[in-house]
Amino acid sequence: MSPQQVNDLVGQLPGVKEISEHYEGCATVSLGSLVGSAFSLVAASVVRERGGVHVFVMEDRDAAAYLSSDFYQLLDADRVLFFPTGYKRSIQFGQEDPSGIVQRTAALNAVKNFGGEGYLVLCTYPEALAEKVVGMEELRRTVLQVGVGDRLAPAFVEETLVGYGFQRVDFVYEPGQYSVRGGIVDIFSYSENHPFRLDFFGDEVESIRRFEIASQLSVEKLQCAEIVPNLKRDDLVPDRVSFPRFAGRATYWVADPDYLFKRLNDIRSKILKELEEPSEIDTLVTGRKGFAEDVSACRMFLLKDNAKERAADRRIEFRTAPQPRFNKNFELLAADINANRLKGYRTLILSDNKAQIERLQNIFHSIGQRDVAFEALPLTLHEGFVSHDLRLCFYTDHQIFDRYHRYRLRGELDRSESLTVAELNELKVGDYVVHIDHGVGRFGGLVRTEENGKVQEAIKLVYRDNDVLLVNVHALHRISRYKDRDSEPPKIYKLGSGAWQRMKAATKKAVKEIARELIALYARRKATPGFAFSPDSYLQHELEASFIYEDTPDQQKATEAVKHDMESPQPMDRLICGDVGFGKTEIAIRAAFKAVSDSRQVAVLVPTTILALQHYRSFSERLRDFPVRIEHLSRSKSAKETAQVLKELEEGKIDILIGTHKILGKNVRFKSLGLLVIDEEQKFGVAAKEKLRQMSVSVDTLTLTATPIPRTLQFSLMGSRDLSVISTPPPNRQPIVTESYTFDEQIIKEAVDYELGRGGQVYFVHNRVEDILQIEAMIRRLCPGVRTVVGHGQMDPKQLEKVVMDFIFGEYDVLVATTIVENGIDIPNANTIIINNAQNFGLSDLHQLRGRVGRSNRKAFCYLLSPPDELLTGEARRRLRALEEFSDLGSGFNIAMQDLDIRGAGNLLGAEQSGFIADIGFETYQKILNEAMEELRAERLVGDGTLPEGATAPAPAAFPAAPVSYVNDCQIEVDSEALIPDGYVGQSAEKIRLYRELDNITDEETLRKFEANLTDRFGPVPEQTRTLFHVIRLRWVCMKLGFERAKVKNGLLILQFIADTSSPYYKTPLFMALLKTVTAGGAKFVFRQNNNKLGLTVRDVKGVEDAWKTLGRLEAEAEEVQ
Repeated sequence: MSPQQVNDLVGQLPGVKEISEHYEGCATVSLGSLVGSAFSLVAASVVRERGGVHVFVMEDRDAAAYLSSDFYQLLDADRVLFFPTGYKRSIQFGQEDPSGIVQRTAALNAVKNFGGEGYLVLCTYPEALAEKVVGMEELRRTVLQVGVGDRLAPAFVEETLVGYGFQRVDFVYEPGQYSVRGGIVDIFSYSENHPFRLDFFGDEVESIRRFEIASQLSVEKLQCAEIVPNLKRDDLVPDRVSFPRFAGRATYWVADPDYLFKRLNDIRSKILKELEEPSEIDTLVTGRKGFAEDVSACRMFLLKDNAKERAADRRIEFRTAPQPRFNKNFELLAADINANRLKGYRTLILSDNKAQIERLQNIFHSIGQRDVAFEALPLTLHEGFVSHDLRLCFYTDHQIFDRYHRYRLRGELDRSESLTVAELNELKVGDYVVHIDHGVGRFGGLVRTEENGKVQEAIKLVYRDNDVLLVNVHALHRISRYKDRDSEPPKIYKLGSGAWQRMKAATKKAVKEIARELIALYARRKATPGFAFSPDSYLQHELEASFIYEDTPDQQKATEAVKHDMESPQPMDRLICGDVGFGKTEIAIRAAFKAVSDSRQVAVLVPTTILALQHYRSFSERLRDFPVRIEHLSRSKSAKETAQVLKELEEGKIDILIGTHKILGKNVRFKSLGLLVIDEEQKFGVAAKEKLRQMSVSVDTLTLTATPIPRTLQFSLMGSRDLSVISTPPPNRQPIVTESYTFDEQIIKEAVDYELGRGGQVYFVHNRVEDILQIEAMIRRLCPGVRTVVGHGQMDPKQLEKVVMDFIFGEYDVLVATTIVENGIDIPNANTIIINNAQNFGLSDLHQLRGRVGRSNRKAFCYLLSPPDELLTGEARRRLRALEEFSDLGSGFNIAMQDLDIRGAGNLLGAEQSGFIADIGFETYQKILNEAMEELRAERLVGDGTLPEGATAPAPAAFPAAPVSYVNDCQIEVDSEALIPDGYVGQSAEKIRLYRELDNITDEETLRKFEANLTDRFGPVPEQTRTLFHVIRLRWVCMKLGFERAKVKNGLLILQFIADTSSPYYKTPLFMALLKTVTAGGAKFVFRQNNNKLGLTVRDVKGVEDAWKTLGRLEAEAEEVQ
């Protein structure tokens, strides 16, 4: 059955026909027995048929958002708008919410522009209706309309924007901002979630485009744009009216009228108490009485007939019942579908994910219920229901699998994290940077130099004794920011002293040794036979289907890869890498279950007692319906209990053993160990790692890590370990509601009371041991009867462990602690975290801390408390705002990656590497690593083909097949102006960012895209910038042909081959072909040898463009000769 057929059927319902009969006038109709998403289907049918403005008032924000989500699929999504409050939580807390303001303004603007054709739907809730809005005439007067072809002076537009209170910035990223660059004006209106770009030709508007905030690139062309100011400003909007008065004759659908009226009253009385001037109340909010009067002339449909202000004139029955709860019992579901079929009811399973339907069919097959007849409906609604009138059962897949259903609202502000990541990486004057040839120095900004009357731009680096090095803008890839986890300043080198070169050589040597060792180990493993597990059983299908989150494509790939490895005869050695809460443990549980199904035992090794307990709880929870025995070994077990566990382990009675390094002891003997799971391997000592290495040669090993592993490392070491990266969070995982407030005891009290009221626990992070006890006393004072406990790093480790264990077991309600909570403690029951003085934390620390909550399928809250805005630095304000906006789990992965890079490198390459990383900075370490890998590749390909020592099998694909490059870089000097002029891009930080991006481009297609993007953002590309593009192209072709230096000067192109005469390059067919081609090229090419260095001069070169084209032709001819 298709969604269209369902809509047609709903239109035939007796109740829907009855609504149509009583639609006229200002009737009040009660809709009886209309449950779940049956309400969405019925309402959508009426809206489509009758048209007009429809306002749906649900109990709270979530209910309104779920209804919007249903309507997006049942109606034209562009005509469905969400109308939230313009404040965080509600107007009574007085903290504005930028995203809410934009959605509100967009909804009001849509009502203003609604001409009566078709329909318009607004979904809202009491807190949003309480706030008064601008009057209709007032709104019409304040909107600035701009169309393509309009004659408007950019100066007039700017003047209007200033009058509206818009702020001029370099690049717009939030509503209320504008920027001017030549004839391009970017404006972020309050009624849009994307800004506009107006392109002027003189005084005429040539084009209007919408653009992305993060990339600043256009996404669609428009014919006209409406610029709406902030309607919350009292100077712009002096008189306000209630929403019903603004909307005029609309139709209202109210879920719970009594609650709506009570809530309006509550908000009004709370604000009234706090107002210094009580007469102001009616300019701010609408009360119960005012609202009832303003909707008296409108028709109303009620799901509950419970308000004396608006009693129903008649009642229409719908005969629907909620979807039964199956609690993931699929036999019960099968029985229910079969029983319904006998009664003449058809069952529709609602899911837009085909994989889910297939999983359900597999489960029915595996439990012997092959004849269960159901139809799949490609539609996702929030709640299933049974319609007795239609004799249809609509069951949603998320309710069957007991999963959280996530809504996505349209029109929310799209604050992508890339903006923040770009900011984190931005070079500021005084930052430490590393030049790959000269070592660590300080960044001194962009400077201009003049050579032969031509202006060049360069980056200034300051070294020891104030030595200055100027780096040309097209050699920026040789510089990287110095990033290390310790904030101690690095050692600054003296130019030309040789110390840096020695350091580089030592690092490269160590990297090569490690790579060789890893390859040898890999070869040894591949030659050792392991145990081949059998394919999945039906229990395996059932376990996987009962996972409460949807599998992400990454997770599916990782699961498939692990199973494939386990089913092959060679021992598995796979590393799974992903952020907190991305489902790594789930993959381990599935692998463990697969091993147990084949009567093999599983050892799970974790670094701390707390983690052992935590894993024990999560494994037991997931496998409780399956015949598996799980035990754990750690300090928390007595000697007697430990002896009992060891005895049963040896007898094979225990299937899965979870523990700390204790399980590596000599007295721990498994009957038949089949799988070893290692969590957070980098936290184990050298001795434990050595034991693991011996153990894991013949046993399947699965390693989990939450530390992001930098992409280049992952590429370089690809073959020494099979690697799966999970970079996306589960799509239906709840976002963590993140709000930043000025420190306020009332907020703390409400947050703690709410969490304890639903049976949860709270973390309170306060990072100063000196006054942590005063904070605990404050919480006790605010919330009498709350059980609090304090934990910090200066306590005795055993005592701290006990505190955390007691908190895990629910002995306390609130844990007041320093940042020790970020270290991998997961407590599913703790779903609120309050972070005091949040402005003092880095982004990644905040992300890690926040990742401690929201680990179950309950909504989680994170409150960031800080001093008032005026006391914060601009950077701290941006940081807190960024974290609020990226409430999604995993959106912080990119942010955290910035600071965690180094840890990731350390664990892959062993502890001895961290020393090198600290000395040379992380990005430079990656560059050296890549160079070392290239050299190893070259040695292997041109050498004698022998294996490294100790390898007994053909070398694995440790080096993915990539063309060997003999030149890592080519230094270029030109005598023409190659730069981005100030008149084109004025802001130097943005200019450096563009130079860095341009410098890292390695192919023509990306370069063309870069040029198109520049044109889109700044207008036509100037000649000097085109010359810069040619310099980049010249570098590519020089590197391909084996030139280390190139100089374009006075009509000559002077090239220098690789300085190292023993380089394998000189034995390659490419070099031989070049020799032949050049010799045949006549007087244009001249070879020269100077100090044992081979060079080539090309004559009659008319500038940089001609230089790269000449070399391009040379390359093509050399290829033909080969």
